[in-house]
Amino acid sequence: MSETEPVRRFYDKRASAYDGWLRHYEKWTGLTGTRARLLSHARGRTLELAVGTGANFVHYPPGVRLSGIDLSPAMLSLARRRAGELNLEVELRLGDAHDLDLPADHFDTAVTTLSMSAIPDCRRAAAELERVLKPGGKLLLLDHVRSPIAPVRWLERIIDPLTTRFGHFSLLRDPLDYLVAVGFDIEHCERSRWGIIELLVARKR
Repeated sequence: MSETEPVRRFYDKRASAYDGWLRHYEKWTGLTGTRARLLSHARGRTLELAVGTGANFVHYPPGVRLSGIDLSPAMLSLARRRAGELNLEVELRLGDAHDLDLPADHFDTAVTTLSMSAIPDCRRAAAELERVLKPGGKLLLLDHVRSPIAPVRWLERIIDPLTTRFGHFSLLRDPLDYLVAVGFDIEHCERSRWGIIELLVARKR
């Protein structure tokens, strides 16, 4: 069994309830409006990794040529329905974040929201995004991360075994740990909600 197979099964099983969970999560974490602000930076040929049900579709600026990849067929089915409802032209395909079946130096923008904390090898996935981006291309990232605030981080460490086992995502990761090492320069980074939510814009060298 591949390391992504348990994650695929998890999201296939919960795809129909995902949008309802997401609405509650975004309200609790204060994410309302954050997606639109991040995705306003998308330009040109854009890849969204772990596109899920297409929750980001409504926030992309005009002129973006969008491709989306997800490992869950059930989530992609919902994304296709949402794209149709929005009359949005988007190429959607199954794929593994660890090994993208895409050419190098191809995209102007890469997007990942609430997914690097769930991908088994997040550093490998980031390296793949770096590979498929053009030199100077932008990475737009939003995720829950390890808080720099000690009491909050202590609570995250207590809860993390449960989220990892039952939700297939970690509360203790931070893309700042590895993005520079795989070839990105951080242009903008901000934290919110006790430091557990991170929004960042990075550029491929």
